[in-house]
Amino acid sequence: MCGRFALPNPKKIAGHFNLKNIPDLAPRYNIAPSQDIVAVRFLPNASTRELVLLNWGLIPFWAKDKKIAYKMINARAETIADKPAFRGAFKHHRCLIPASGFFEWSHKNKIKQPYFIGLKDAPIFAFAGLWEHWEGDNGEIIESCTIITTDANKTVGSMHDRMPVIIEPGQYDRWLASETEKKNLLSLLVPFPDKAMLAYPVGLEVNNPKNDNPNCLEEIKFN
Repeated sequence: MCGRFALPNPKKIAGHFNLKNIPDLAPRYNIAPSQDIVAVRFLPNASTRELVLLNWGLIPFWAKDKKIAYKMINARAETIADKPAFRGAFKHHRCLIPASGFFEWSHKNKIKQPYFIGLKDAPIFAFAGLWEHWEGDNGEIIESCTIITTDANKTVGSMHDRMPVIIEPGQYDRWLASETEKKNLLSLLVPFPDKAMLAYPVGLEVNNPKNDNPNCLEEIKFN
């Protein structure tokens, strides 16, 4: 799964995603579900990218209760095209979620040890995501998102059997474009190459989502 990630270098977003006039964004070191996160999508009926804020935890447009979002922070790649909660967004509302890495936990000797996982040669990259537009009976409007997961590669697999899907930069438009065929979309939802990734242990303070500071990304050394 992907339940926590980081984006400490938001100034790199504009160049990496070829965006113009993006707002000033604060560095984030410990992003958690239910928080607003940045995402990149195409403008309606266009192939122009825009940066938006979406609430992490997808609310299907047909949902009666927005609390369903707590169960929708991730979407499994294997069932995404058929599961009612995600199939509409998979067809019409795909997005990219900028990140510099994510956290996963190793359970050894009764200790829940967090690790930061990123790419060796890319300070910023993108998760595959879906977004939805929801309107409540009282007129409340929420735009929300989910992160797609797939089988874990070797780097992540020692800690969890799932990992977020990472889209290669050369495939960004293919993922976002409305005309991309289903089979070509599904072909992107695979584990990222293990040799391109890194992982290192970080301090226990990342376990609390209230802690959102550079210490969350500091590598620790075991005695």
